[in-house]
Amino acid sequence: MTGAIKETHFQFPGQVGFYKGKVRDVYMFDKKIAVVATDRISAFDVVLPKPIPFKGQVLNQIAAKFLHATSDIVPNWVSSNPDPNVTIGKKCDPFKVEMVIRGYLAGHAAREYAAGKRIICGVPLPDGLKENDKLPKPIITPTTKADEGHDEDISREDILRKGIVAEEDYLVLEKYTHALFERGSQMAAAKGLILVDTKYEFGKYEGEIYLIDEIHTPDSSRYFYAEGYEANQKAGLPQKQLSKEFVRQWLISHGFQGKTGQEIPDMPFSFVEEISDRYIELYEKITGEKFIKANTQNLEQRIEEAVLKELKR
Repeated sequence: MTGAIKETHFQFPGQVGFYKGKVRDVYMFDKKIAVVATDRISAFDVVLPKPIPFKGQVLNQIAAKFLHATSDIVPNWVSSNPDPNVTIGKKCDPFKVEMVIRGYLAGHAAREYAAGKRIICGVPLPDGLKENDKLPKPIITPTTKADEGHDEDISREDILRKGIVAEEDYLVLEKYTHALFERGSQMAAAKGLILVDTKYEFGKYEGEIYLIDEIHTPDSSRYFYAEGYEANQKAGLPQKQLSKEFVRQWLISHGFQGKTGQEIPDMPFSFVEEISDRYIELYEKITGEKFIKANTQNLEQRIEEAVLKELKR
């Protein structure tokens, strides 16, 4: 198989900290960070054992395009992309919530709805919805941002009551979230896709709110193909989608949902390659551009040299 990068262990001049996320390795400096998008893949808040070739490049480059395309809505943290797997930008102080926004009843929300819940994260939902139905209007269903383990659903009221985010800031986060989702939906529609749901993360830098992390990638978002959507809903058929939901469904079919005591099933290399191909398919579909595979020989050396060169600027 093609080379893939599961983790990095660099030591850069001026480095003051390191954080290993589910997918990203974050190198911290005084006022900026260097983020390496690895080829790790997570599902149900668990990092799976095998890395996925080119996944990090796909995520990094999709995020770069969408962050640039939405910079008129909200300022973002990015200053440069010196390597296909690397983004360097402002070291923001993140808010401890993820702003999940949903335009359709899918994924986690659909599973909760099927279990009988009609209020999700404090937001009431009408009876009579089917999985993948369009919601009357997009809803924000926030989650806590866990450093380790599972993110948890939380309501707007609890966020404010517990002081997780100040009300003044939270109102801005809501406004930005709706505006970003509308822009993302328009851009998806132009490519024959439906942006079903996604999540945004925000932080502060020198008192100003910035959009951070990635946006509108297959890790943070769910897309349906617009063609056939209505017919599939009427016939009660699954939607063709571009997201990592198919990975979750494969894990569920093999008895794993991230619950205590469950063992992660071994993914055969054929499935790993299928995941890689699906990520590349989404890149090409959502951007309208051919995906150019970066050279994966000496992958870590390539990344290290790119960061070192950028730090000297």
